[in-house]
This record gives sequence, C-alpha cells and structure tokens, in this order.
Amino acid sequence: MATPVRFWLDPICPWCWVTSLWIREVAPARDLDVQWEPISLLLKNQPAVDSQYYAPVKWSYGLLRVMEAVSASDGNAAAGDLYMEFGRRIHQIGEHGWPVADALAAIGLDPAYGAAFDDEQWDAEIQRRHDEGLALVGPDVGTPIISLPDTDGNEVALFGPVISRVPGPDDSLALWDATAFLARLPEFFELKRSRTTGPAVRATDI
Repeated sequence: MATPVRFWLDPICPWCWVTSLWIREVAPARDLDVQWEPISLLLKNQPAVDSQYYAPVKWSYGLLRVMEAVSASDGNAAAGDLYMEFGRRIHQIGEHGWPVADALAAIGLDPAYGAAFDDEQWDAEIQRRHDEGLALVGPDVGTPIISLPDTDGNEVALFGPVISRVPGPDDSLALWDATAFLARLPEFFELKRSRTTGPAVRATDI
C-alpha cells in the first residue's frame, strides 16, 4: 500500500521547487502517494505592501488559487502537474508575470481556470490547508513541509529537507529514508547548518 505524503508548497519558493523535484524522483521507488498542499508565503510572512517581497508572494498567491480550482475539478495530480509548469517557468526559465492561461494551456488544462487567480472563493480552503501544515510543524518554519504517517498511523511532519540540488539516485533515496525516520521520531526537533550556496533551479543547473 502506498504511503500517503503531503507536500506543502508555495510556487514562488525556489528551495521548495528543488525539494519537489527530489520527492518526485523518490516517490516511485518508495511507493509514495504525494498530495500537493498550499502554504502561502504571503499569509505566513505578511510582508508590507511596499516591501520588495510583497509583489512576488502576492502574485504567487494567485497561482495557489488557480491550483485549488484545478484540484477541485481535475484532482490533486492535475494540480501537481500545474505546479510543475509554474515551477518550470518561474525557476528554470526565470520568467514571472506571464498569463496563467498560457501555463494551463501548455499542459492541456482549460485556460478558463485562470479566472481563479483573482477569485477570493478559494481563499478559505487555502487558509485551512495552510494552517493544517503549520499545525503539524509549528509557526516558525516556511516551505516546504512534508508529512507522512508514523508507525501508529498518526500524521507527522517536518520542514524541509532544504537542499540546493537534487542528489544522485542512491543519495536521494537515503535522504528520503532519513527524513522519514526523523519525522517519525518524536524526540527529534531540528538539524541545521548555514547555507553556503543558492538553489540550483535553472534548467542548466539541474
């Protein structure tokens, strides 16, 4: 039976993007059923409107609305595919502000979903699931968050792993096994070291 895994993401986060590529590689080998969940850096960090961080996370919040609309009608896997297209454009190509309808059409989804970008009806669901992720790990983290069941079937989660690039196949599997072990260990809270490099997100880096 596949292991249910929830992955909280904000499309604008490059670190989250790298981790999402990693878990997609790991999922078949470890029989993971990955569900894509929204966490908003706009809601989490609440940057001032005149901050340099406001416009990117506000725009990305609209992308989360579109993902919710797609998920509600076409399922979570379709929303995950749309996230991959968003990430390809944002992180690998380095483009921002493109028409959302273009990204939808590129993967065969109805461009009409793009209307959700400005539709507040999706906000309550985004907030609910955003809060679910933070309730599992605490308020002092960002994205990504990954959850899985422990040995008793209870949902447990960790922030991360934060990686600069996807490791090789063997190391990727070992990283998953370590992450799952630590998430299930109730005594464990934190491992960390200072970042010495940025995320390898451009197509030429991956």
